[in-house]
Amino acid sequence: MKNVFAGFLWSWFLLPLIPLAASAQDQPTPVAPAATTPATTTPAEVPAPAAAAPAKPAAAKVVLEGQWKGELALPGGSLPVILTITDLAGGGHFAVLDVPAQRISHAIMNVEQRNDTLLFVSDELGCRFISQRSADGQQLAGQWQFQTFKAPLALKFSPKAGPSKNFKFPPPYRVEEVAFSNSQDNIRLSGTLTIPPGEGPFPGVVLLSDMGPQDRDAAQGDYRMFGALADFLTRYGIAVLRLDDRGVGQSGGDCTTATTADRVRDAQISLNFLRTRPLIDFGKLGLIGHGEGGNVALLAAAQPLPPAFVVTMAASGAGGNEVLSQQPVGFLKAGEADTAQEAQVKKLLQNQQVMGEKIDEMRAKGANAAQVETYIAQQQMRQRADDKKRQEAIAKQQKALLEVIRQTADNAQAQAIVSNMMSQSNPGIDPTKVQARTALMTSRWYRYYLDFDPQPELGKVKGAVLLMHGTDDDKVNVSNLALLEKGLKSKGNKRVDARRLGGINHQFQAPVTEWPLMGGVPRPVLSPLVQQTILDWIKLKLAE
Repeated sequence: MKNVFAGFLWSWFLLPLIPLAASAQDQPTPVAPAATTPATTTPAEVPAPAAAAPAKPAAAKVVLEGQWKGELALPGGSLPVILTITDLAGGGHFAVLDVPAQRISHAIMNVEQRNDTLLFVSDELGCRFISQRSADGQQLAGQWQFQTFKAPLALKFSPKAGPSKNFKFPPPYRVEEVAFSNSQDNIRLSGTLTIPPGEGPFPGVVLLSDMGPQDRDAAQGDYRMFGALADFLTRYGIAVLRLDDRGVGQSGGDCTTATTADRVRDAQISLNFLRTRPLIDFGKLGLIGHGEGGNVALLAAAQPLPPAFVVTMAASGAGGNEVLSQQPVGFLKAGEADTAQEAQVKKLLQNQQVMGEKIDEMRAKGANAAQVETYIAQQQMRQRADDKKRQEAIAKQQKALLEVIRQTADNAQAQAIVSNMMSQSNPGIDPTKVQARTALMTSRWYRYYLDFDPQPELGKVKGAVLLMHGTDDDKVNVSNLALLEKGLKSKGNKRVDARRLGGINHQFQAPVTEWPLMGGVPRPVLSPLVQQTILDWIKLKLAE
């Protein structure tokens, strides 16, 4: 990209216009070329105040988020320049440069604020923009530098963020689509790698999904658990690799035939891929696994070349048979998961409406605050009891199905029995849905997981481990947390931390009452508490 931009300047015959006898003080500070990483600039790049002048106090952080557009004056014409700036949550700014005429798109620019001066530097292009913001905040005016060429440039704030209402600011970090092979299984895995801006090397993590076919974002409708977690961690300095499961999206293979052991190999190969990346610190790599992915992470940590740390989110300490007995029959497809979540929201809103009407009635009859609180507590207890009863009914039905599968090696025979049992228990169920679920429940993965026992390998894990589990998890009981902790500490590992998170469900969403309203309907979000807990723990362990 740098060569393209340089070639353009040559085409404008700029070099002959630069005085050959320019003094050293007129030359810009040289910038070391780097293909992908913004460099840290030196203090000499912004002129210091005269010795006699009193030092100015540091200017307050300015808000720059938006698009800034202007024309760079060149001999015989001008060149449209666009800076898109994002204000970072932790302070500072991130910017990308677009020069449409030269097909330069989203070139990363490092941003520094020094007193009243804003400095934008791109090693990728070998250019910089030293500017000051106008008093009304609508303009960045200063000097553009490319090698020895200098020209004034004024960028005006654009109130419209982009050409359409669907425009989105680019994330403040590098985003790469990647692919690599598991040569042992002849599988090609594809995903997204996000790397923080800066020189690096950065710590990195691989995200490992729960059971069933999952894309790289672990998407369920509008909820994208891994997409949200990757964005958060990358913004705070951790590179993240997230992958499509086998047979999903751009990855090859078949999820239903891939056992937990197969997935461990995928995790190990993913770590090896990160070890080859120059911007990622190969000594500070970790695995973050959700559900079965948490068990995959722990198994990988018990093997040679383990990760430096592991974070599990609702991993299982009990055997696979026990975990599957708590699940609804078979896997939920993406659409079914969305429907189930919509039903949950609908039920919540109905319950809230009924409770609200009852509370209004109580207050109208003179009930005090203590009586209202008692009523709310009673309703919550009744809801928990109903949920427990529903879960026990599911477990009873599921255990009967699992026992049939365990005792019947012939898939065709097992499918016929299970199909009949499901149809009798769920009158009116769609036959095609029954067929799909019975096929999944007799798949290679399902049969393997029925006999899966995580305990034997836990004592072999020597690295740091964070175990997380939500108290409202209705897929993997929170009692699994104690089982995992006991197994991991059985051989003396003192670097194990366990966290019970109140009100958090299996998808690690905030309590439904805390979901933001979108179009008047609550929408699920990855709990901010979960994100911050993971980030703080990783930073703490890497600093040890």
